[in-house]
Amino acid sequence: MHIFDEETQRISDEIGAYVDLRLRMDPVALDQPRTFAELSEMAGQTITADGLGGSAALKLFTDILAPACISTDHPRYLAFIPTAPTELSSLFDLVVGASGIYGGSWLEGAGAVYAENQALAWIAALAGFPATSGGVFMQGGTVGNLSALVTARESARAKFGNEYRWVLLVSENAHSSIASAARVMDVDIVQCAIDQSGRLLGSSVLDAVNSLSGKQKAFAVVATSGSTNLGIIDDLASIADAAEAAELWFHVDGAYGAAALAAPSARPLFNGIERADSFIVDPHKWFFAPFDACALLYRNPHLGKRAHTQEAGYLKSLQEPDAWNPSDFGIQLSRRPRGLPFWYSLASHGTKKYVDAVERTLEVARDAARLVGECPVTEVVYPPALSIVAFRRIGWGPEQYKKWSDQLLADQIGFVTPSTHQGETILRFAIVNPRTTPEDISTILATLA
Repeated sequence: MHIFDEETQRISDEIGAYVDLRLRMDPVALDQPRTFAELSEMAGQTITADGLGGSAALKLFTDILAPACISTDHPRYLAFIPTAPTELSSLFDLVVGASGIYGGSWLEGAGAVYAENQALAWIAALAGFPATSGGVFMQGGTVGNLSALVTARESARAKFGNEYRWVLLVSENAHSSIASAARVMDVDIVQCAIDQSGRLLGSSVLDAVNSLSGKQKAFAVVATSGSTNLGIIDDLASIADAAEAAELWFHVDGAYGAAALAAPSARPLFNGIERADSFIVDPHKWFFAPFDACALLYRNPHLGKRAHTQEAGYLKSLQEPDAWNPSDFGIQLSRRPRGLPFWYSLASHGTKKYVDAVERTLEVARDAARLVGECPVTEVVYPPALSIVAFRRIGWGPEQYKKWSDQLLADQIGFVTPSTHQGETILRFAIVNPRTTPEDISTILATLA
């Protein structure tokens, strides 16, 4: 259905005006959710037989629906893991959508795949991966982790046979997506002990391997380089040693934290990642790209291709010997070239600006920890390894934390949600937006008095 008439031109101009306005906001509106009843009353039935018309539907979105969504790129959105896409990456997302490019195969999207692969190569080089490494941009960390672990199990099957009950080794701080992947794959999980600082060590991995019984066999260990809750980085070097000794696939989940590979001040914290078999990082988190993009990198991409290439008569024309088909490296077949907005921003701004932006957020995190320590009613729970600052409001319980968080959002001051650590309710600042300042942190801390 292709209709580009005068009305479509007018709507194009209106959408362009909205995009221009949104990108110029500094800061953007924080906004907040509405209840189902409120949205039902305000928006009503949006899907009708005759349609609302493009202008009316756009107005409905801009006036009612968009303000009912919290802006993840607001500088005081500090819950979960925020996002902070560059203006250029957001604009280029429009170009990708308008270009009608399929990003699953070289045959259909060679130019897009070429560009995506250059962005992947930059990330791989940060980790010290060889030039022969490669991978794919996927929907998000959950799908990226799952695809890597499917490759790990298929590699173990090829090496050891398939008469085992496969076991995945993780730490207590592993992201929830790892447990989800294990359920999908129908493999067992064994949690390895962590040290006093919350890190997984290689010795714990070997202890877990030795504890297996019967037909159980470990096929992979997952390390975390920047846990979502506290920003903890496991001891990657010793885990690499253990994985090599036990013949395990070594996967690093760096969905949030691995972006700090770009920061010279933080790079030593990741020593050992260069020995991983695979790792992920989400550019939509700390690499300033729009939702959604996860970069999955394989040390040996041939293993990913062997695990994921789909076979069908209509796909045979894609399987040229030297063709690089992104769909061969993960569980998806159809895909948009979701790495292109990241590539465009990286190519436009240059890598130095990315390095500077990551370093800036690390500095703000250190300032935030200092401000928390200076505030008479708060104290740091876990010193920031990266850009997450975990802290408590002295004397508060879960209900007080929730009431404060709700009021903070209602007053449009900021978005900070409670979390838990070792059974205690805490707060955390997740700082990935270069526009977040120490003054933003002070503004929020002042509301805790």
